Amino acid sequence: MLLHKEGRGPLISFAIILIGINAFIALFGGAFSLVSVILSALFYLGVLNFFRYEPRKHSTGDLEIVCPADGRVVVVEETEETELLGCRCLQVSVFMSVFDMHVNWIPCNGIVEHVSHNDGRFLSAHLPKSSTDNERSSVIIRSEGGDQILVRQVAGAIARRIVTYPEVGSHVGINENLGFIKFGSRVDLYLPLGTKVHVKVGQHVKGNITDIATLPR
Repeated sequence: MLLHKEGRGPLISFAIILIGINAFIALFGGAFSLVSVILSALFYLGVLNFFRYEPRKHSTGDLEIVCPADGRVVVVEETEETELLGCRCLQVSVFMSVFDMHVNWIPCNGIVEHVSHNDGRFLSAHLPKSSTDNERSSVIIRSEGGDQILVRQVAGAIARRIVTYPEVGSHVGINENLGFIKFGSRVDLYLPLGTKVHVKVGQHVKGNITDIATLPR
């Protein structure tokens, strides 16, 4: 199993903490030390699974939008995006549980026009208000066809760090990592009206594999 680079720091920290806890229990807990070791091992395996990484390659046309995350589709609707785009869009949102691979992917080829981070709350990522009230990072990509695609990484109830890689002015493309959200979250896509969406609410999708939509010509 490959591990994402964002997991190095947390895995080292958790290892040190768990070793310290088990050393303390071994000294003062006696018979309970074996139980602690087993529970610690299970917890650490869970963290390892969270930071797993699977390199993926996807070939598609210039009008295709590729899924930015593993998880379950929780929103497919027309909405008013007032924070950055200032227009009506099609919103497609993917919720990532703690069991999903939490790497985020670039959904289309293009040039990055905007990158921003907003501090906020840590509501459950299932809730509609999480898109506007939670801590989040936003990236606007101008596709090769001239459309603006907004990708928003949204922190969840237990997520405490969002990592975003693209910089304004950089050329980005499918098969590249957009970033990483640590411990439960969602990713929102805002697409131009007229886009044909290929997924539905409740559908399980895979980042950089599932075709989310086709942009209008």
